[in-house]
Amino acid sequence: MSGSLWMPPGSGPDTLPAIPRQRTPSWAAPDPVDELAERLDDFVAAAVHPDEIAALLESDGLSDDQIRERYGVKNSFALAEELYERVERRHPEPEGPVHDPWQVGLLGCLLRGVVFALPGFGYVLGAPFLAGPRGDLGLPAGTVPLLAGALCGWTWNQGLAHRAYSWLGLGDRPAARHSLLIGTLLGVLLGTLVASAVAGTAHPTAVVFAAGQSVYLGAATVLLVMGRERALLAALSPMAVGAVFTFVHPVPDAARLILLLGSLTVVALLGLREVAPRKGRGELRDQPRWTRSRPTTTGPRLTASLPYALFGLGTGVLVVYASLGDALTGDQQSAIAAPAAVALTLSMGPAEWLLHRFRSGSLAGLRSSSTPKAFWRTTARTVVQCLTGYLASLLVLSVLTSALWPHAQSLGGIRLAGLLLLGVVLWTGLLLQSFGAVAGAATVCCAAALAQTLALVTHTGDPHRVGLIVYGTAAATLAALVCALLGRATAHR
Repeated sequence: MSGSLWMPPGSGPDTLPAIPRQRTPSWAAPDPVDELAERLDDFVAAAVHPDEIAALLESDGLSDDQIRERYGVKNSFALAEELYERVERRHPEPEGPVHDPWQVGLLGCLLRGVVFALPGFGYVLGAPFLAGPRGDLGLPAGTVPLLAGALCGWTWNQGLAHRAYSWLGLGDRPAARHSLLIGTLLGVLLGTLVASAVAGTAHPTAVVFAAGQSVYLGAATVLLVMGRERALLAALSPMAVGAVFTFVHPVPDAARLILLLGSLTVVALLGLREVAPRKGRGELRDQPRWTRSRPTTTGPRLTASLPYALFGLGTGVLVVYASLGDALTGDQQSAIAAPAAVALTLSMGPAEWLLHRFRSGSLAGLRSSSTPKAFWRTTARTVVQCLTGYLASLLVLSVLTSALWPHAQSLGGIRLAGLLLLGVVLWTGLLLQSFGAVAGAATVCCAAALAQTLALVTHTGDPHRVGLIVYGTAAATLAALVCALLGRATAHR
């Protein structure tokens, strides 16, 4: 026991036998799941569900047998869940500027507002052809058939535009053209028949003028849906210039008629060119021969456009009541409040731009907010700012049009408040349309129009005070609907 250690022959005294190295126990080896988590850290941290990770593992060619052998779990889904639990969630911002589909130019929206207002000069040029004693309801000659035709056109073309936009959204441009062609022809016929039915003792010239009005409304709807605002503006410009010239110098009736028919003809031809069948070229030529006669998509339901048509009817009636002043009450000295209608029409340009600004702001809020309450506060702040901006533009336009319009009534406190509340109704109704909640907006606007009509028929109260109450109630109801939808992310799609 105490003897020296035996050494093999030839070995030196300083040489020791090699001691075999012991293997590291399996429990001390690095965890392969941790190693995989470290290697896939960026992808796993950005995943919103373990199935994304499982798809990546399977795309790398890992079979369930390999996963059981290497990582000791049942399959790719079990490994994905393990990785999802071990890695903290991180969602990095995308590189480069964030795409915002709601960014639009202010000039283009203002141009649409001008295009909406320019047809009003047609009534200035056509005034001598509608001259005569006051007609039904104490209104100026020819007013009833013109208003009936206009309301019919607004209602019909709102629904028609929605259907055409639905086809365009499905990528079927030929179907959109076809629906516009058939719908415009039916709308012109319907508007003319409605104007004829309510003409009463009005001169036949008023019915002819209403028929031309229906033609214009249909053709203008086609051009606006197809994005031809500039062409429509160019077609209306000569008529608008001639109407302005009548304020400073008398214009012969023949020149008035030429300007009216010329602009109407150009608009109608431009609209017809947009919807005319394109056989032999365009999309039809690009399709394979055996598929040209087959429908490419399932069309939108006709009933889906009904709420949009009713929204056009309700808002149209409210705008008409705001434009007629005291004329419907039997006040023979009252004039139609044209500046109010012009201001509301011009304000649709800023309204459209501010709607896009709100959608852009809500999209940014959706990216920056981490809780539903924070998102609701962000969108509520944005909608208040946009609505305030719209009301400010409507106020400025109302003051300017009243100051520039010959013999216009002064804007009193009640009139101005009613006009601004009507602006709230229009803007919040359009906002609900963009949310996809058009049924609620149409119901409120039609109910408001019905209430004001009943008050007028039964001679209940002062029309301006009744209008103030009706507009205020409708505005509050629509604002409540907007507030209920602000916090829903799906409403901002």
